[in-house]
Amino acid sequence: MARHSRMHPPRVPSRLGQAMLLTVVCVLATALSAREAHAATLRAVANNNYVSATATGTSFLTATAPVASTWEQFQVVNNANGTISLKATISGNYVAADTGLSAPDTSKLIANRGSIAGWEQFTVVPQSNGTVALRSMANGLYVSADLNIGGALVANRSSVAAWEQFVISDLPVTPTTPPDFGPNVRVVNPNTPNLQGLINDIYNAQQPNHFGNRRDAILLTPGTYNNLRIPVGFYTQVLGLGSHPDQVQVIGDLRSNAYLDGDNATQNFWRGAENFSVTPTLGIGNNTMQWAVSQAIPFRRMHVRGNIKLNQNSGWSSGGWFSDVLVDGQVNSGSQQQWISRNSQWGSWVGSNWNMVFVGVPTAPAGGFPTAGQRYTKVAQTPVIREKPYLFIDADGSYAVRVPSLRNNSSGISWANGAVTPGRTIPITQFYIAKPSDSATTLNAQLASGKHLLFTPGVYVLTQTLRVNNPNTVVLGIGFPTLRSDNGQPLIQTADVDGLTLAGLFLDAGAVESGVLVEIGPNGAAANHAANPIALHDLFFRVGGAAAGRVKIALSVNSNNTIVDHTWIWRADHGAGVGWASNPSENGLWVNGNDVTMYGLFVEHFQKHQVVWNGNGGRVYFYQSEIPYDPPSQSAWNSPTGRGYAAYKVADWVTSHEAWGLGVYSVFTNGNIWLDRAIETPVTGNVRFHNMISVCLGNNGGIVHVINNTGAQTGCNASYTPTVTNFP
Repeated sequence: MARHSRMHPPRVPSRLGQAMLLTVVCVLATALSAREAHAATLRAVANNNYVSATATGTSFLTATAPVASTWEQFQVVNNANGTISLKATISGNYVAADTGLSAPDTSKLIANRGSIAGWEQFTVVPQSNGTVALRSMANGLYVSADLNIGGALVANRSSVAAWEQFVISDLPVTPTTPPDFGPNVRVVNPNTPNLQGLINDIYNAQQPNHFGNRRDAILLTPGTYNNLRIPVGFYTQVLGLGSHPDQVQVIGDLRSNAYLDGDNATQNFWRGAENFSVTPTLGIGNNTMQWAVSQAIPFRRMHVRGNIKLNQNSGWSSGGWFSDVLVDGQVNSGSQQQWISRNSQWGSWVGSNWNMVFVGVPTAPAGGFPTAGQRYTKVAQTPVIREKPYLFIDADGSYAVRVPSLRNNSSGISWANGAVTPGRTIPITQFYIAKPSDSATTLNAQLASGKHLLFTPGVYVLTQTLRVNNPNTVVLGIGFPTLRSDNGQPLIQTADVDGLTLAGLFLDAGAVESGVLVEIGPNGAAANHAANPIALHDLFFRVGGAAAGRVKIALSVNSNNTIVDHTWIWRADHGAGVGWASNPSENGLWVNGNDVTMYGLFVEHFQKHQVVWNGNGGRVYFYQSEIPYDPPSQSAWNSPTGRGYAAYKVADWVTSHEAWGLGVYSVFTNGNIWLDRAIETPVTGNVRFHNMISVCLGNNGGIVHVINNTGAQTGCNASYTPTVTNFP
């Protein structure tokens, strides 16, 4: 990176100025005693660039660096009088707001002082948006990153606006030796030998591994990874270990390539990226990264310092999920059939197909459903959410898990301006780190003792149900750990208690039929958890595909106020052990609890209703469903209300329910199979649906109505895609 050219040299203050300041400097010097310091960067909100110093101290400080290196690092010295001083790492000199300089350089900041006096002290003034302002002790004025003079820092403002706001981000200390995460987790840093080769080896093994057992997690410790390409294949998760995404900076590329021929990404499942920033200088051109994906692809807490394209060339794709994501440039959804973005923001969005949903997104595109090319569903605020917990390295260099706080009526990212997401930190020592060799007996004993669980990558064959009974327990998986039922028992059952979190788990049905794979709260659960709800994040269910599997209901939610934040519940339509009698399963989801809220609900191919909703007060933001491909005949697939089973069924006794952005598709492989209604619901004023579409993707049969008896019949091969904007 080119560094700064020489600017105006600092000038010596006048004799009068020196005399007036001498007394103040002496008094302050006496007041300053032993000081503590910590390393940090300083980022200007005005242009999102880092503040740089020079090695020689001959140029003024400017906020012009898009990424932070040694030139952008400072020691923040805590003075005894409550102020701070900044010491440039590159030169070892302190930063001064030199009021003695002549115009136009008066009060500009420069790192050229060997000790701390009045000019070298600043008061930190917290702002309501999580940033800080810096007020110079020399003149009582605020430091500004003045874009009219190229982002130079100058202490000359009497009040605080955007140019006077900064983010001081602690630089992480050298991490301690990582815990034993097992052989399927690679903890790397910018100096890891042959890092590119290591990443390529994982990708080459995983890109073709559609239904294999290998699982991988790549953990990026804080730092800058220059010229690094990170392609991501099946069952691979890339995680940054910073306290916020910008502490891990990948300058190069992050990419998901289409798995099928013809640039077709409709089977690009089970891969993810979380909690780091990407500057795609080595992407597909124009500072753009390619993320060609479909279902079960968590993209969370990411900062794309450029653009992102969600398909490959002109090939098909069927995703997808953003949450807590910042894209500086443009999001191009390309061929994506549907997508949900929650609490994210970007420079611009282009693209729409059938069902694009934006919840708590302040930069959602213009236009709206059902206009072709503008099939956007926009909800201004996310009513209630607790973001997914994340593994990180704390200020002491220790590994820990951050559990974000509950947010109500929120919009935008949780880490705006570099702030640490509000929440609680759990030391890694309070987790039992599970390996695939662990038995269910061992895991249950750890849970019963009060431990949290961190599942590392691999396949866990469980002979007992895991019982999560203690309030506020966190069960977190990294690298798509797969829990497989061995003898027909549920995989996980929880008590009806506050604050549980299940996140990042892959739930696989076994050969012996289970009644349910995951059950949240027992039948009849009645407690109110509104103040501290149970939260499920990135739970992915599979019945068949890797091998024949059988289950009656994949996920049952009995506890009130549960939040489900991204799930794909899939009865396999391809792979091993797939057929009407080979991987039987009636329903993907049953909801019995009241006031349950779901974001990003994907449920596909179950043999009866995909979703059955029995509780009151339910809310769903985005629903995508393909009904089963493989009914052998119409007579084998008739429900009490007509031909086929509605994909989304609200029970007749429900009196309140609301859903936004729903798409139901048919791809029947046998002829003359019909579904009479994509959605069935009681008709009452407090049950409301918004922005629905039905699509026939094949040549056979189709869907007759969108919701109840409203909405026209689909045309084959998506030749006609009927919509209903509001019901009733």
